[in-house]
Amino acid sequence: MSRVLVVGGGLIGLLSALELHDRGFEVTLLERGETGRESSWAGGGILSPIYPWRYPAEVNRLALWSHDHYPALVKRIIETTGENPELYHSGLLVLDPEQLASALTWAKQYQQPYEMLAGKDLVAIDPHLHWPVDQAILFPHIGQVRNPFLTKALRALLDHLGVAIRTHTEVTGFDIAQGKVAALLAGEQRFSADAYVVATGAWSGELMRSVGLDLPITPVKGQMLLYRIDPGHLQHIVLYQGKYIIPRQDGHVLVGSTMEHVGFDKQLTASAAQELSDYAHTLLPALNPQTLVKQWAGLRPGSPDGIPMIGQVPGLENLYLNAGHFRNGVCMGPATTRLLADVVCKKAGEFADNDYGFGRVRLS
Repeated sequence: MSRVLVVGGGLIGLLSALELHDRGFEVTLLERGETGRESSWAGGGILSPIYPWRYPAEVNRLALWSHDHYPALVKRIIETTGENPELYHSGLLVLDPEQLASALTWAKQYQQPYEMLAGKDLVAIDPHLHWPVDQAILFPHIGQVRNPFLTKALRALLDHLGVAIRTHTEVTGFDIAQGKVAALLAGEQRFSADAYVVATGAWSGELMRSVGLDLPITPVKGQMLLYRIDPGHLQHIVLYQGKYIIPRQDGHVLVGSTMEHVGFDKQLTASAAQELSDYAHTLLPALNPQTLVKQWAGLRPGSPDGIPMIGQVPGLENLYLNAGHFRNGVCMGPATTRLLADVVCKKAGEFADNDYGFGRVRLS
């Protein structure tokens, strides 16, 4: 049995560890803080890219495959651990008039079910929503998960399977010898294995510079608001003007999100809160200051085209990367970790690994 070290305990690291364990590897995961506490926790958990027709085919392939495979993953988690990530096929409403033609083309291209809605149908499908348009498109099958619940559940599943997880262990560099990684360096500690996987999200660029890779992965801050209203007040995820409202089944409602290029700064701002609050209250008047629960921020692993980088690091035969998911780590995660494991195992799978390789990376 070969040993693999996975660096990063967010959703991508947890799923990578699970997939590699299922392939027969002895896996240890190292996380600089607690598992699932960065962008994996902060996002909305929509199992589709925001405006998927704006993304290249490489992103859509991963997202659609993952969406189809989430039910089996969630079933396994519940049956094994009792933890429930709350997979919920709430559907996605797109209100932007200028997006409807592109959305329809995308649905037909990828054979996705849809409903065109107008007039009385709009009020009937979500009567509490203030409709700023007279036509919309609904994707009734698109689901969501409670992403904090999902990462917690994955941690429980890995614990059950005997995957070793070391938290508060920050990897800062690599010991390189003869074209291979000999060990990971974490302070005065060294960790050795046969293969190494970096899945450190927005911090991947910082870490990989130590092996001469200049990754186009940078932190993109996103702030969100959480409200609490009566369960069922809003039926569907709503997408409009680049932002979204996500109803949870228990009455929590998420509103997001900003797109801020401010480095690793996660400070909350009053301007973002006002922007999101105005947006939310315009579309759903029940979301008012009295129902606000919390504001938070997370750092997405931004990449120029949203296509993650997955594969063997050039010049280092036992170092692999799974990073750069931008806004879509949750919705692409199962597919990207399947591809990663195929690359580690040198196996042809559902996806062509050269679609997600290092052609966009500069070597120093």
